[in-house]
Amino acid sequence: MTNTAPGAILVNLDFGNGDLADRRDEFVLLAQSAGTRVLQVIEGKRERPDPALYAGSGKVEEIAAAARMHEASLVLFNHELAPGQQRNLEQKINAGKDADADGVRVLDRSTLILDIFAQRAQSHEGKLQVELAQLEHMATRLVRGWTHLERQKGGIGLRGPGETQLETDRRLLSDRVKSLKDKLDKVQKQRSVQRRARSRGQVMSISIVGYTNAGKSTLFNTLTHAGAYAADQLFATLDTTSRKLYLPGAGNIVISDTVGFIRDLPHTLVAAFRATLEETVHADLLLHVVDAANPARDEQQLEVNKVLAEIKADAIPQILVFNKTDLTALRPSAERDEYGRISRVYVSAKTGAGIDLLRDALAEVAAARQAAATAVQ
Repeated sequence: MTNTAPGAILVNLDFGNGDLADRRDEFVLLAQSAGTRVLQVIEGKRERPDPALYAGSGKVEEIAAAARMHEASLVLFNHELAPGQQRNLEQKINAGKDADADGVRVLDRSTLILDIFAQRAQSHEGKLQVELAQLEHMATRLVRGWTHLERQKGGIGLRGPGETQLETDRRLLSDRVKSLKDKLDKVQKQRSVQRRARSRGQVMSISIVGYTNAGKSTLFNTLTHAGAYAADQLFATLDTTSRKLYLPGAGNIVISDTVGFIRDLPHTLVAAFRATLEETVHADLLLHVVDAANPARDEQQLEVNKVLAEIKADAIPQILVFNKTDLTALRPSAERDEYGRISRVYVSAKTGAGIDLLRDALAEVAAARQAAATAVQ
């Protein structure tokens, strides 16, 4: 049976960041998560991006040759491309092709992530959020990519209709964006009512956060037996799922599984998913899941904390959960900070090792919170 998934050439350039291999491996997984076949990865070193082509002209020739050799339909850049760069790259890579032939499309990292989100969104809210992010991303390309029509003062076929079409496109896009934002506002208000009800009942709220593919959904399932979708791919979970969990000695808590974070997450996505991320912002405690087996785990922690700061959730107490200990020499254990509070727990969500320690840690935090609330009354 032939593989009908689109074939892609991946481009990963080094601008002196020092983590080229990590970025390449992550981008390969991103491309595979989007449903593409990775045909070749092209790398190179530059001091700074080329204003017209992002990569140098020699590198673009190499990319075009690889695309022809492999008969690729996509070229994916592990970088943010300006609309003009994207257009210039497509022209260069498709130069000399028959006008009737399907051209090779050039996409950047943000567009790829948006495409994965579009494939994975299941709930009504998730689909609204993804569409909003895609439209806002498209808007920058519509305005910047079509400015040649606005500047056009004459020329057959470009005098009036081009401008009118652009204005129509802008208006339709703007109307749809407004409509989506209104719908998401209603969702946000509904969530706010639910949170107030939980707060009145003194139910502790916990959000599971972490880098994508750190094992958040597997941990969520192991703790709550919820059966949420979990897979070894990036952004397996998009829609926030919440479940009640009973802890002996502490009663019920509400635990939520949230979308994973990734470096260079498009700002349009962070903005669009703010309604979902509200669960994180209003949580009493964050379980920050870290892939203990990943060599880049320290950088991944920093990236997660960066997004948490962006959504104003960086002041919420955290317990670091080092997951996937079954793939390392680490043993299940719990560590306390200088104040005697549990700060780290080492577990394997897959095998269940150390989960009892994590439950005990959550019960301890919930009990301390109840005691503090009682003392205030």
